[in-house]
Amino acid sequence: MRTAYQYKLRPNKEQLATIELWLELLRRQYNYRLGERFSWWSENRCPVNACPLMMPIPRLRDNPDYYSQKKDLVNTKDKFPEYKLIHSQVLQDCIKRVKLAFDRWFKADKNGQKLGKPRFNGIGRYRSFTYPQITQDCIEENQINLPKIGKVKLIQHRPIPEGFMIKTVTISRKADGYYVTLSLEDKSVPALTTKVEPTLKNTLLIDMGLKEFLVTSEGESVPIPQYYRKSQQRLKTLQKRLSRKKKSSKRCLKALLAVAKQHKKADATPRRRQLACGQTPRRRQLACGMLTKRGNAHQAVADKRKDFNFKTANELLSLI
Repeated sequence: MRTAYQYKLRPNKEQLATIELWLELLRRQYNYRLGERFSWWSENRCPVNACPLMMPIPRLRDNPDYYSQKKDLVNTKDKFPEYKLIHSQVLQDCIKRVKLAFDRWFKADKNGQKLGKPRFNGIGRYRSFTYPQITQDCIEENQINLPKIGKVKLIQHRPIPEGFMIKTVTISRKADGYYVTLSLEDKSVPALTTKVEPTLKNTLLIDMGLKEFLVTSEGESVPIPQYYRKSQQRLKTLQKRLSRKKKSSKRCLKALLAVAKQHKKADATPRRRQLACGQTPRRRQLACGMLTKRGNAHQAVADKRKDFNFKTANELLSLI
């Protein structure tokens, strides 16, 4: 059985600066490796119906695959010594993300549909990194020991179940702070099977609608919570306050933080605001405007919807 537990992190200033440095360096590495694949793909392809009859054939370069790019990380560390600060397996996981993104572009899923072309990540768009391996005793009381970062305080609101082993650790950045996601596995727990014979007792019909969230075969209905529409008035008030503030001022950044907390935008993190405050007035103005226009993720509304869906599904299962 495979599951995941997520906890809130409380890093100090030094750990915060290290995490932000890693994210920025990994973003650049991701864009560079993705650019290598795009360059090879554009230079070594030719349309079948538009290929010229006479043309010089250039020397074909080796296809930059997962293994060749991972092997080239040694040269990257020689040219850019700051990449030596990042854990080696974290860098290799960045190359793996490039491979998965490129493979999804060419290979179809189980429904026969292909995804879009991978995009380069802008500033602040690379929001997580993963440790593929970690020691099982990395969590001690209310701290987690992350390689090359140190012991970071976390809020462990629920203990890890007995028998589960930590497979991977992912550090992610959100608008309200930083989180750690532990991927847990216990091979002794059998996997869930869906081979159930439907009967009148264990069957419940559900009709999803527009006026009601759902209506069951027993006549019970669940109304639509309308989380986004309920938060629109609050968002309107905060955005109006933000529009009246002078750009690059402290009040502008404070009002921007209020809007970001309501939206829970992924770009407007506390570290991004610290970087903006330490820059020149012109750069602060650009950073303030950039944070205002980007990242309308509405994660707060998404969290409410996710919680509502889980609770509704739990109630439906209890009726069977």
